[in-house]
Amino acid sequence: MDPKDFDGTPAGIVRRHPLGYWTFIPNPLPPGLVLSEKLVNLLSDADRALGTLNGLGETLPNPHLLIVPFTRREAVLSSKIEGTLTSLSDLFRFEAVEDESLPGDVREVSNYVRAMEHGLARLPNLPLSTRLIRELHERLFRGVRGEHLTPGEFRRSQNWIGPPGCTLDQATFVPPPVDEVLNLLDQWERFLHEASRFPPLIECAFMHYQFEAVHPFLDGNGRVGRLLITLYLCAGKYLSQPLLYLSAFFQRHRDEYYDRLLAVSQRGDWEGWLAFFLRGIAEQSRDAVARSRRIISLQQAYRDRLHEARASRSALHLVDVLFESPVLTIPVAATRIGVTYPTAAAALQRLARAGIVAELGPRRRGRIFFAEELVRTIEQDL
Repeated sequence: MDPKDFDGTPAGIVRRHPLGYWTFIPNPLPPGLVLSEKLVNLLSDADRALGTLNGLGETLPNPHLLIVPFTRREAVLSSKIEGTLTSLSDLFRFEAVEDESLPGDVREVSNYVRAMEHGLARLPNLPLSTRLIRELHERLFRGVRGEHLTPGEFRRSQNWIGPPGCTLDQATFVPPPVDEVLNLLDQWERFLHEASRFPPLIECAFMHYQFEAVHPFLDGNGRVGRLLITLYLCAGKYLSQPLLYLSAFFQRHRDEYYDRLLAVSQRGDWEGWLAFFLRGIAEQSRDAVARSRRIISLQQAYRDRLHEARASRSALHLVDVLFESPVLTIPVAATRIGVTYPTAAAALQRLARAGIVAELGPRRRGRIFFAEELVRTIEQDL
């Protein structure tokens, strides 16, 4: 890391480590910042878009109809930013049958879902805190490659960010040294729970930047940091349901995402980062509303199709289950709707005749049915 790139930055200090390399130590939050007219307008737009999404979430008779597909899509996209590649259909298939023939990355993406679900379940009793982020990190790396990187523990050695294969001296950014990490995280946690003069979405952007700048884990910081955005909004009741995720926006603008974060550290360019973040909130809130309506419309179309065919109650019930589990086996379907194996098999066959699911073919662990149109609707760019 070249200290000249950080000359005069108001966002923190550059310190030379006894071993000779340079590190960046961010200043405590919040920064001394006056919101410009541009940021105020972007904030207003983001607030409106988020409010529309929140209103939709409050009126859903079955929020899991959207929560399950949205969290899985987020897991795939957040992991993709870090180079972990899997498809949404592979993720659903892994969750249904834990098919070991699937690519190894799928287990890592599944862990992202588990970490998100754990965080959401913990929020009523545990606020956003260093304890919670350690729990999220431990679940992110449970049983996958990277287990040697001390899951759930803050780093005890130096990490760095830069091009693949670069050394510490060649790094673009070197986070704070180990002896500063705990103090910085304590400051970060205090900021989350102290009264602030800034609006919540601005605070959320501050929170995400600071976590990434501290980079408290040896690996997985980006994924945990993006998880925290949704958890922050849910914890503060700005979202009634966990339906907003920014990884799709960050993935589309991946280089700008990293450049904006780095520009805060190097030049104190909070304006650029906040504008980018607020644009992401607005765009992804509108995307979530449009995607939600398409998914709800598809569910109704399936129900109408089955009503016209005078399908059984079990088949109709199974349609709702599909939106939480687009890949189903007969035993899982039987358990989910509380019927016998033959009844579940007949219901799945009825859905297959209606073109709602297709059988993937015989498998060692039994027959697998897949709702391909539904998965395409969930993952399709709008």
